[in-house]
Amino acid sequence: MSRTLSLAQARRIALAAQGFADDRIDGGHTRRHFRKTADRLGAVQIDSVNVVSRTHYLPAFSRLGAYPRQHLEDEAWGRKPSLFEYWGHEASLMPMAMQPLFRWRMDEARSGEAGWTGLVTFARERRDYIDGVLEEIEKRGPVTGGDFAEGPRGAPGWWSWSNGKRALEWLFWSGFITTKTRRGFERVYDLTERVIPRAVLDQPTPSPEEAQRALLLIAAQAMGVATEADLRDYFRMSVTATRARLAELVEEGLLEAVTVKGWRQPAYLHPQARLPRRIEAQALLSPFDNLIWARERTERLFGCKVRLEIYTPAHKREHGYYVLPFLQGEQITARVDLKADRKAGVLLVQSAHLEPMAIEGAIAPALAAELRLMAGWLGLGDVSVVERGDLAPALRAAVG
Repeated sequence: MSRTLSLAQARRIALAAQGFADDRIDGGHTRRHFRKTADRLGAVQIDSVNVVSRTHYLPAFSRLGAYPRQHLEDEAWGRKPSLFEYWGHEASLMPMAMQPLFRWRMDEARSGEAGWTGLVTFARERRDYIDGVLEEIEKRGPVTGGDFAEGPRGAPGWWSWSNGKRALEWLFWSGFITTKTRRGFERVYDLTERVIPRAVLDQPTPSPEEAQRALLLIAAQAMGVATEADLRDYFRMSVTATRARLAELVEEGLLEAVTVKGWRQPAYLHPQARLPRRIEAQALLSPFDNLIWARERTERLFGCKVRLEIYTPAHKREHGYYVLPFLQGEQITARVDLKADRKAGVLLVQSAHLEPMAIEGAIAPALAAELRLMAGWLGLGDVSVVERGDLAPALRAAVG
């Protein structure tokens, strides 16, 4: 009979696995602290939206505090990077040692078994063109999508419809090229063997089954306790592969099947998962943070629905455009719609809402402190609260 965990226990396990049971670093941040966080998470999602900060910078801030943003850039795109970019959970930065675990996905892309339908069709019909692009990169060195644009840069649709862009995306998915660096947010590509360290490239390629087991264990360690769907989503694996590999991992004693009260689906517990007596976290969470990117899991853990409203028409938005939930202790207690007004040097709180079950009291002062910390980290001199949302008056007073 499987072990049963209460919802509170599952929540604390999940928070500890994500790094929220650890004390923040109060100054003296090093690249080692950042690497530890990236290793713990297994993947950091990349996204272009820069209303506050591009999201890949935010998970480390949520866990470490005001770390130097240069640490991420050095680890991802510096002279001796510890991260590489590939399709993990969407476009992601992941520890370099994990690169061999995605070669099966690269092979599937090369054979046409995986990838966006349009790219698969393009590769089948225009492989000669793609090979020509690859030869050009081999001769020329690092390139961007703009180097292969078929119309003037900035022309409507040039990026979306360029054959050069399609070729680069297929070569990236297939592992022939990878991201050497980024200029602004634009990828600069080069041959994989000129970017990934030789020590990593020389690692044996595991079988798809071995790689999938390893990825599921990484996902399980990053989540602590999770359902099959949670684990599958972390690195976007198929239902069939996930189900088969999980059965093997349980059989081998590498994962424990457990029950969580209130969860309809069985769960899996990583053997190294910690269960602290309590969590005293205080963090603003990117809408793309690993803790909350699986929306149904977020609702199960915290009892609140977190939705990305960027693509919702303004008049239909409930909480705002770029909304960051506020993790306080073991609960999500509030949400704020933030915007970095870099010209004015102000972090704008465009709305502030309490969660339905939260009782305002200690929330506003704690949230105000976190907003001031974020403003300073972003190089902004002030925090300004707009009177929108039920928490806004108290938050405005607390910000002062």
